[in-house]
Amino acid sequence: MSTVDRIATERPLEVAVGRDRALEACHAAVAAALAAGADRASAFLTGRRSGYTRFAVDRVHQPQDIREWTLMVRAESAGRASRVATTDLTAAGAVGRRAADRARALATAFGSLPAGSAAPAVAGDDANASLWVEETAHWDAAARTAAARRTMDAAARAGGAAYGMVHHAATELAVVTGEGVERYARATEAHGSLTVKVADGTSHWTDVDRSLAVLDLEAATARTVREADAAKGRIDLPDGTYDVVLGPLATGGLLERIAAFGFTGEAVADGVGAVARRRGQQVVVPEVDVADDPTARRGLPFPFDLEGTASVRVPLLDRGRVAGAVTDLASAARSGLPATGHAHIAREETPHAVPASITMAAGGDEDLVAGVERGLYVQRLWYLNVIDPETTTLTGGSRDACFLVEDGRLTQPVSPARFSESVFGALGRVDGIGPDVLAQPLMNVWNGCVSAPAVRVRGFRFGGAR
Repeated sequence: MSTVDRIATERPLEVAVGRDRALEACHAAVAAALAAGADRASAFLTGRRSGYTRFAVDRVHQPQDIREWTLMVRAESAGRASRVATTDLTAAGAVGRRAADRARALATAFGSLPAGSAAPAVAGDDANASLWVEETAHWDAAARTAAARRTMDAAARAGGAAYGMVHHAATELAVVTGEGVERYARATEAHGSLTVKVADGTSHWTDVDRSLAVLDLEAATARTVREADAAKGRIDLPDGTYDVVLGPLATGGLLERIAAFGFTGEAVADGVGAVARRRGQQVVVPEVDVADDPTARRGLPFPFDLEGTASVRVPLLDRGRVAGAVTDLASAARSGLPATGHAHIAREETPHAVPASITMAAGGDEDLVAGVERGLYVQRLWYLNVIDPETTTLTGGSRDACFLVEDGRLTQPVSPARFSESVFGALGRVDGIGPDVLAQPLMNVWNGCVSAPAVRVRGFRFGGAR
């Protein structure tokens, strides 16, 4: 649910709703729910204001300035809860009463349940300077269009074409509860996504951060054009097991489904997955450190979740050992784990805890390819699906600038190829980790991203090889 508004004039990016209006709407919804008889009530407002510049070949198309927000209230009666959402902030009281009425009706129809947990009372703004970057806020349509034209020109000089998008955004979150939580924070976001095609060669880049400067668009464009040009003349990759260098986007792809392997409070409470069954076990090499870190400077850090709980760093793979799980209030209570501030609600999904700031620690190996006698470089992975959560097995395909490696050098470009591989198995065969990190958004996860470096993996299977 959202409302869309065209921005008529160019000025520095501002939030969609603003602190005072957002908190006022949340307070009105909570007060109305409690007045209507709810035992407990809470509300959050997510807002986003963004400017998009999409481009293809030689023109900018679909420039968009979007303003959207959602107010959601949760009311609880005799342990039964109901949520109601709206984009009409003048109706905050009405949705609060509706949520209370529905919760009471559920309790009448199905009986009571034990009361849920509540976040401890806290009030105040989270004005972390690293969340709001003025350079990002000032990256207006003219500057984005100029960047897009430079990118298209660079691809054209190489005999190819560029396709992609650059955007900036302002994200905000307000949370109010009947137990005394009142929190508000805002953050900027800069994101670029680029695919360059030269003949049959392609290369892809994407990165996202609070700071525009981190993206380094000129260097990213030059590298992507160069890789697309080098990827011309692709051949089919024979089925087999290869020593592989996974680029940062490919490593991030391996990690983006990590929630499915049991790193959530729900999985722990149900007794399934890695944390419930293998906590403390060495499952990958000690050099691999993976965490969900909402405090990290890289990616999209944010200080609290949709329930108002402070978001903390949760080690997932700590020096190669299965470590912790992310939780919201409900899953923390069920599992006996601490609340980590990872509450999440998405379209067509029930509320649950989810890793939203997945980070893998970088290493110091500057030239991973040099350590491969005969193998493969994979720029990124796509169409990833979990085959077996217990064995952490994914299926998917390689894509874009992928090359055979011979005697420590990239040689023949190869076409996309299918694979099925255990994530723990692959990370257990890592013998090199690169120093540079790229961040990419997590689909259908509010404010979600995964940040990872390149890695070298011995014995990665492509095709039907065993």
